[in-house]
Amino acid sequence: MLQTKNNLTLEEFLALPEDDVTYELVDGEVIPKMTPKKFHSRLTRVLLQLLDKWGVGRGEVCPELAIKLTRRGRDWVPIPELLYISAERFPLDWEEEGACSVTPELVIEIISPGQTFGQLAAKARDYLDAGVLRVWVVDSQARSITVFYPDAPPQTYMGSTPLIDVLFEGLEITAEQVFQLAKIRGK
Repeated sequence: MLQTKNNLTLEEFLALPEDDVTYELVDGEVIPKMTPKKFHSRLTRVLLQLLDKWGVGRGEVCPELAIKLTRRGRDWVPIPELLYISAERFPLDWEEEGACSVTPELVIEIISPGQTFGQLAAKARDYLDAGVLRVWVVDSQARSITVFYPDAPPQTYMGSTPLIDVLFEGLEITAEQVFQLAKIRGK
């Protein structure tokens, strides 16, 4: 595990050597990201496949891509499970290596063992405050997808209720579809 000083600048964080552990920059501190487990990996794969299929010609869907954002006036580099950036925001000649400097329209976080919905709801608010337009928090225990909006209360989707959003025209999925494809049974 990487040993670093606290209060890193964005430049110092981005210059850190590669490691077997993935890290996020939060308030100048290097925070290890939770290692994905079985359900987490399955959900990421299924959501990537569904969004990739929908996103052809619309934009870029990226798993585990670091994003350069600002959180409470400080540099912040989170690494969501998935993000979507539309072709309008994503430059055609984008060859950037490292953390993405384009604010995505959508960020997806999946609750891992040891994390709570409340922790990810707070993180969702930070994403929205940084300019992300939608945040999905996926909960395998509750078999739900909660959508956070910058200008409306969050909405939780369960079962066969379609998750439809004007921001993602033509995308229609349900929580049940996602959990079935990921082979995660209800309790």
